[in-house]
Amino acid sequence: MTRIVCFGPGPRFKGGIANYNTSLAKAFDKQDNTEVHIVSWTRQYPAIIPRDFIDRKSRKDQLEGTQIKVHYLTNYNNPFSWMKTVKEIAALKPDLVVFQWAIAVQGLPLGFIASRLAKKNIRVVFDLHFVIQKEGSALDNRFTAFGIKSATSYVVHARQTADQLKELFPNRSFDVRTSFDVLASDKKAVLQLYHPVYDMFKPDPDFDKLKVKQELGLNKHVFLFFGFIRKYKGLHQAIEAFAKLSQQRDDVSLLIVGESFWQTLDTKKWSTKLKNQLFGIAKSLFLKKRDDERNYQPLELISTYKLQDKVLVINEFVPNEEVHKYFQVSDNLLLFYLTATPSGVESIGYNFKIPMLATKVGHFVDTVKDGYNGYLAENKIEAMTDIMQEAIENPIPRANIAETAHLMSWENYAAQIRRLIQNQP
Repeated sequence: MTRIVCFGPGPRFKGGIANYNTSLAKAFDKQDNTEVHIVSWTRQYPAIIPRDFIDRKSRKDQLEGTQIKVHYLTNYNNPFSWMKTVKEIAALKPDLVVFQWAIAVQGLPLGFIASRLAKKNIRVVFDLHFVIQKEGSALDNRFTAFGIKSATSYVVHARQTADQLKELFPNRSFDVRTSFDVLASDKKAVLQLYHPVYDMFKPDPDFDKLKVKQELGLNKHVFLFFGFIRKYKGLHQAIEAFAKLSQQRDDVSLLIVGESFWQTLDTKKWSTKLKNQLFGIAKSLFLKKRDDERNYQPLELISTYKLQDKVLVINEFVPNEEVHKYFQVSDNLLLFYLTATPSGVESIGYNFKIPMLATKVGHFVDTVKDGYNGYLAENKIEAMTDIMQEAIENPIPRANIAETAHLMSWENYAAQIRRLIQNQP
């Protein structure tokens, strides 16, 4: 019996990393003679962060039909819970612990937990969603180095991330490959894979696209922006590019579906006001002023450009059961990011066979094949407008996206990680 622990947010949390950790656990659970545990946070972040991270809307149990056990143990704000987490993971006697690494601020608790597991000769893998943070502070690299330094090996989703790992640890030797048979004993293994396609979001075979478009008041050609509204995701660029497109044609709509990342708490409550004040002080100390995105308000551009009749905004967290509706009603997915690491939104798009329109940043140049499964644009508004027009005039065959998705399954991903158990020196 192989026992694997997936450490990361459990299914009660919002966001792509929670979905990712849950999907990976389910993929391990499908393998023969494998016992899987999810070890999760109770609170993922410092208490001063003014945001609600709990999924209070999704109804379906994502782990239904599995044997996966979930342990909600780790409180960021309680170091005693960190030691409790170490003891409980060690008591499970896992063959492998896979940590999800997605934000530098978690470096203190994760570094503490991982280092103590490593000292107990437990194999520790960090699944790196980033190394150099998109919107970082002066301390982020230090938090990251402390958080991930004790790993036995690493998994990355793009060559860019592997290169950043080498920059972070210039005195270490890394062995970067897409699969492993025998690992070099004097190097840290880095397994370069991909961001798998989420299997929890599935198209409804009975979905009536025309009917739903009419109900939502959408025009013939629908462009979708989906996910948390964060500055690096470039919604302001998407709106500006769409504004230019709408000047050229009347048959287009922009569908914006997602929660404003920093606007999830009741601002009238004293606790929210206190958190905002404390968080603001912390950001002013460690973050460049231009990188503080709490006042990022891209939706105001809709009225600026007088687009109210062509843009539909669903400015809230969407429960898992309703995700399919917005992807199935849309024709193209907008990924006009300023910077990009492998994207959960992109992964969802593949599951719905929707063409990607992306900027030439980060890993998009590797995953979006221009003219095959989507179109790529330079990071200029005019170029973004051009590929939106191109997507209408020369639509991407959905079969091309299906072929891309077939190569990025969770089962293949989990099987590759599991091989690190047998081949780790």
